Amino acid sequence: MERVRAKKQLGQHFLKDESIARRIAESLSNLSHQLLEIGPGMGVLTKYLIDNKNYDFRVIEIDSESVDYLHTYYPTLNIIEGDFLRMDLPQTFDNKLSIIGNFPYNISSQILFKVYDHRDMVVEVVGMFQKEVAERVAAHPGSKTYGILSVLLSAYYDIEYLFTVDEHVFNPPPKVKSAVIRLQRNGVQHLDCDEQLLLRVVKTGFNQRRKTLRNALKALGMSLDHVPENLLSQRAEQLSVEQFIEITNTLSAV
Repeated sequence: MERVRAKKQLGQHFLKDESIARRIAESLSNLSHQLLEIGPGMGVLTKYLIDNKNYDFRVIEIDSESVDYLHTYYPTLNIIEGDFLRMDLPQTFDNKLSIIGNFPYNISSQILFKVYDHRDMVVEVVGMFQKEVAERVAAHPGSKTYGILSVLLSAYYDIEYLFTVDEHVFNPPPKVKSAVIRLQRNGVQHLDCDEQLLLRVVKTGFNQRRKTLRNALKALGMSLDHVPENLLSQRAEQLSVEQFIEITNTLSAV
């Protein structure tokens, strides 16, 4: 009981369907020679990754009981005991990196923001998320699920919604469906704008997503006089990455 309770506090649900685990592992595209699995738990996905000769493979696990289990049943596995969100990726990995996992739901968005922050290093992500998070990340302009992560990640990654996963394949079963998505680094190295300001514009626009950008972006405290009216009259969910860049460049020029 203590073990299950601890896992629930971490937001972790263990995948028990071997076919799903295999399918997730097979979704990797060999874009790097280094692979990190986040939150392997009891190793249901790990077993399909550990013998892959294409990768220098490591896992990071925060739960000490799971770490002990992995040491026992996967004695050759390179295990990092710790918190991915606190992990210094450039200090740990020396080159391009792929990331995979059945991600804890309560930190999945934070994982993706960290991927965005390390976009020059992380070339691929294959992960299981809560379905609504997966849909949000893979959404396109005009969708109600389109949001901050949709904009920021699609600027640097090609994003695919791969498949939906039902609740009964987990122990304990979550109350929501899950989905697997894949992010693959595109050819964009730098955006043609002040990227820190872009981040502020995107976040400010979506923080009041029901308002038009003319009203939402007032919170920036910057003059909007030169921003095209066709952009200001829309809501954040209606704009593409390129249109957000256009707004950012207009504000930068003021």
